[in-house]
Amino acid sequence: MKDIQSTKTDNRPTIEQSSSPWKHVSSENWNNCLWQQEHSLQGYNALTALLQDHDDESDNGCIRELVERYRFRVTPYYLSLIDWSDPKDPVRRQCIPDLYEIADEPEYPADPFLEEGTVSACGIVHRFPDRVLLVASSSCAMYCRHCTRKNTLDQMHPTADKDYVPALEYIADNPQVREVLISGGDPLLLNTKTLDDLLGKVQEIEHVEVVRIGTRVPVVLPMRIDDELAEMLGRHKPLWINTQFNHPRELTENAIAACRKLTDAGIPVSNQSVLLKGINDDFETMRELCTKLQSNLIRPYYVFQCDPIAGISRFRTDITVGGKLEKQLRESIGGLALPRFVADIPGRKGKTPLNV
Repeated sequence: MKDIQSTKTDNRPTIEQSSSPWKHVSSENWNNCLWQQEHSLQGYNALTALLQDHDDESDNGCIRELVERYRFRVTPYYLSLIDWSDPKDPVRRQCIPDLYEIADEPEYPADPFLEEGTVSACGIVHRFPDRVLLVASSSCAMYCRHCTRKNTLDQMHPTADKDYVPALEYIADNPQVREVLISGGDPLLLNTKTLDDLLGKVQEIEHVEVVRIGTRVPVVLPMRIDDELAEMLGRHKPLWINTQFNHPRELTENAIAACRKLTDAGIPVSNQSVLLKGINDDFETMRELCTKLQSNLIRPYYVFQCDPIAGISRFRTDITVGGKLEKQLRESIGGLALPRFVADIPGRKGKTPLNV
């Protein structure tokens, strides 16, 4: 995030966080977005120290190779949700790198959707006729281990990291574009004023009817969604927020409160989970996730089949799993809690249902 000011520790009463390095952090700092970002763990040294703290004996040479290939970053907040006694903990598996990521995977391409090849120098991906993706940032508060763009993000020319005028000109020159998805990276890590300006300029384009923001900030850095940000976003309706809760444990009080700030500002919040092997590919977990989302005014919108991308194959389920889960859910919960289970298949112009 730009314009970050250093935070200072204070002598206020402490709170006991579940992750020991932050046991004596004040509540004020813990709930401060800038403190969370400044104290995020990232890179090889931070990862090896973390694994040593938890008695992991992974080969450090391989870990260095892994981190050099795929970014590592995680906020103290999200890290504190891990149950370290469980090696298969669903939170841990989403944020802690695994050596399987650098296994030889010749059957999986780095960029099956050819985003890197179709992204323009101005940071626009135009795969579908009536909508474009505007890459607003190459940074994330946490680098998810199952990320679709883990092989390509550095090459996608994020717009707001520099001058986004060419991206706006591209959209203006393509009148068939009615919807703009602002993604990245994570757009909500932009400075609030920068994002305000970007949203305003996009919505000034006459043929743009709807703007969506794709973000995982409510899940991994919920303290970023403060009153100032929510109020600013509320001025840009029609605006939709799509986020990604993958497991019920991620729906903490902090995360729910962040989403409530958005919905109270009149911004619909939809959830697009990824179907992840060993994390949410069973009926009970998915049912709990969907019903908990609905009860907190977050629409369960999509569950995506994990993409066929190098570095994330360990998360992929058999193609039949999603269809079976959707059938089970349809028979046990109401329609407002039922997401669509789909796959994004290279070469197709829309989402493919898994229940056919």
